Amino acid sequence: MRVVAYLYCESGSDPQPAFEQGGYRPERCYIDWVMPANPDYRPQLDRLIVDNRQNPADVLLVQGLDALGNTLEAVAALMESFASEGTTIVALESAPSGSSGDASPASSLSLPKTTLLRLAGEVQNRQRRRRLRAGHARNRLNMLPPPGKAPYGYRRGQERYIVDRTAAPVVTAFAEEFLLYGSLRGAVRFLERKFGKRISVSTGRRWLTHPVYRGDLQYGDGHVIRDTHTAIISRDAAAQIDRLLRRNSQLPPRTAGALRSLAGLVSCQNCGSPMAISKTTVHKRDKVYLYLRPMACPQHPKCKSIPYDRALESVIATICRDLPSAVHQLQFAPESPGEDKALSPADRLQTQIDAKETALAQLPDLVEAGVLDQETADLRRYHLRSEITQIQQQRAQLPPVNLQELSQAVAIPQFWHDLSESERRFFFREFIRDIQIVRQDNGWQIKLIFVF
Repeated sequence: MRVVAYLYCESGSDPQPAFEQGGYRPERCYIDWVMPANPDYRPQLDRLIVDNRQNPADVLLVQGLDALGNTLEAVAALMESFASEGTTIVALESAPSGSSGDASPASSLSLPKTTLLRLAGEVQNRQRRRRLRAGHARNRLNMLPPPGKAPYGYRRGQERYIVDRTAAPVVTAFAEEFLLYGSLRGAVRFLERKFGKRISVSTGRRWLTHPVYRGDLQYGDGHVIRDTHTAIISRDAAAQIDRLLRRNSQLPPRTAGALRSLAGLVSCQNCGSPMAISKTTVHKRDKVYLYLRPMACPQHPKCKSIPYDRALESVIATICRDLPSAVHQLQFAPESPGEDKALSPADRLQTQIDAKETALAQLPDLVEAGVLDQETADLRRYHLRSEITQIQQQRAQLPPVNLQELSQAVAIPQFWHDLSESERRFFFREFIRDIQIVRQDNGWQIKLIFVF
């Protein structure tokens, strides 16, 4: 028995599982790929029709009958043509009810009328869904917003999202509150207190991280296109938000918005235990003393607590001494032996962006020269813009571009003493991953591990 297959596939789909589910082994597979701008373009189907007239197959496998045409009339005509040549069509995803899920013949000569009517309905539904997907694909190529309700803070315009002036300030205030205090739950409580707007923590995280609030569009296929509408959260603020969220995810619970700047950063190198902040009040003097103590020290005797103020002074002195040299090594350390030592990580990513933007600028010339048709050029433009966005996101996750100058500015003790605790906490977490207490015979000293 001679078996062939024809598949009409969308980009990114894998045709092989359909054969495995049906239990067939076709000797040849004809595959066409969906072109949203021209769905009738199916050269492999035309090749199949010609080959089948010369050497008819016993069975033709299709994933669904809708693969044979864009209208019900075209599908019916093709089914009659294959049936007249003795070829039985098997639709792998159109098994009649009560058939135990096995693939069944869909030839117009071998199925009863009721089954053909049901299959006709299936063909129409699948074709309708395919037309919707094709329309969505065209919208993606034209950088139009995806279907559905506009996100909170925006409303739909003719071809893009427009900032909703009544709702956007709520998102802006939420982002600013998070940047100021670094606490997601605290920003959620602030929103309810000031605006009466109640949202969940997951919604707040989505506001902070979703590309749409940064002026980008994210589609269902996972691609992100940059600068398609007005942003509510600026690029600089978005980069700080990403670094804060990434940093907070590594901190112990309930320390993201803690009052003290060293909360969640200090650990004891001797016992490996994180160190919590405790306080002791002297009632006669009404004075509060703060200490850093190990939370779960396994040693006997246990590691001693150390005064918080002394630890803070030592941290400030150490960061002023070590930060500039650490930043200098970061800025000019090559990622691989073949790379230019004079290029920073940001410069390397910018080189990749420049190369893709050059390819993007060449597309109109390639279309004019006839090398590419317009649809292929639009698809390539879509993918190039998505790739550029991914690299720009990687660059945004790097430390600040002016890190060298910033490190020189913050290497002054007075800078740290003039900050409030919340401001000092923000800058500590911008630079420091861990603060280790190294215990010695006659005392202790500070060891800083920077985020880079």
